[in-house]
Amino acid sequence: MDDLVLARSLFGTTMGFHIIFATLGVGIPLMIFLSEILYQKTKDPDYAVMAKRWTKGQAILLGVGIPTGTIAGVQLSLLWPGFMEVIGKVMSLPFQIEIYAFFIEALFMSIYVYAADRLSPIARIISVFFVVVGAASSAILITNVHAFEGTPAGFRIENGEIADVDPWAAFFNPSFITTAGHVAVSAFTTGAFVIASIAAFKMIKNRKNERLYQFHRKALLLGLTIGGIFSLVTALNGHESAQLLHEYQPEKLAAAEGLFETQSYAPLAIGGFTDRETQEIKYGIEIPWALSFLAGNRFDTVVVGLNDFPEEYWPPLFIHTLFNGMVFIGSFLILLAIVGLAWRFILKKRIFPKWLLIPVIASGPLALCAIECGWIFACTGRQPWVIYRILKTADVVTTSGQIGTLFILFTIVYFVLGVAVVLVLNYYFKRNPVEKEIEMTMSS
Repeated sequence: MDDLVLARSLFGTTMGFHIIFATLGVGIPLMIFLSEILYQKTKDPDYAVMAKRWTKGQAILLGVGIPTGTIAGVQLSLLWPGFMEVIGKVMSLPFQIEIYAFFIEALFMSIYVYAADRLSPIARIISVFFVVVGAASSAILITNVHAFEGTPAGFRIENGEIADVDPWAAFFNPSFITTAGHVAVSAFTTGAFVIASIAAFKMIKNRKNERLYQFHRKALLLGLTIGGIFSLVTALNGHESAQLLHEYQPEKLAAAEGLFETQSYAPLAIGGFTDRETQEIKYGIEIPWALSFLAGNRFDTVVVGLNDFPEEYWPPLFIHTLFNGMVFIGSFLILLAIVGLAWRFILKKRIFPKWLLIPVIASGPLALCAIECGWIFACTGRQPWVIYRILKTADVVTTSGQIGTLFILFTIVYFVLGVAVVLVLNYYFKRNPVEKEIEMTMSS
């Protein structure tokens, strides 16, 4: 493999690993915040136990998220020096402000963890609120660099030199708001369904223990409620994202839907795979006119096809599968939340059947898969550009060599870190079973 493929593989692996911890680092604090509010409002000790246990898990995940995020930042400079030259002159604001966002998150996380027993109820809520704000802001600021790559603004290149730099115009690029919203609500969705997934597993395991079953059912219902709300918001935000692609990156939208010919009343292709030779989606289901409506809120919206662009500008056609993966998982999560909440609050059932809990167990891993699909779709779908229509990825890659060795070494490091996280989480929660913490809370 050449340097470009190796560099993209290495950085893609780093981000694919880091984004798990980054996403949970945004989503789980929201669940801690809500459980803290519920405890202060209802004085139900179960919610205090939830907040405490989720905080311990968050601290462990943060311990891996911070170094992997640092590695990603270092790799940006090492692997893509030409790209970072532009970023340093035009788009350094998000990196600078992100330091303060992380400082807020770390500061208030420390206060909440180490001084919670000495804080007033309002101070506890405020401290964990700022953890949520800091974590979400950090993710939004870093993701804004990706938004800038797809919809660059605030500069121009003249005779190979960067000119007319406007950092704030670059910061508030055309896709900033939509991208910021998408990264936040999808993280909230994922964090909620991961909590619901664990709760469902524990409900099956403790079906005969009424006290523990009741505790985990509360966690399940909170996860399904928050996950259902934000999965629906994510879907609506995805609609806005498609319209941005239609306006600013039309070949990416065409590749996502396997559309080769420009047309109005364009169909939306669900499932199947894109065949480059026949220029069609094989084994897919087409919904007439739906793509045009998705792109412009009108059935007669003209959607530009891939054949209107040089083939060298086409994104990889497999992004259609990634796009479908996001849509399928997101739709499944919305349906699952509706069914689960209806089972409890409309049908008034106290016991959840196994046929319902098993899909809920799968919902957390599936939500993380959707995050991975979305990230790969977003970055791969922009290819061959690192900054859309301005700078090609191949023109900014390092030529230092030895990337293959680094790729192998970092892959081993990520594998070890992943196993270590699982072992540490398992060790901690086995040493501190929930029934023990419930008893301690009740006695205090």
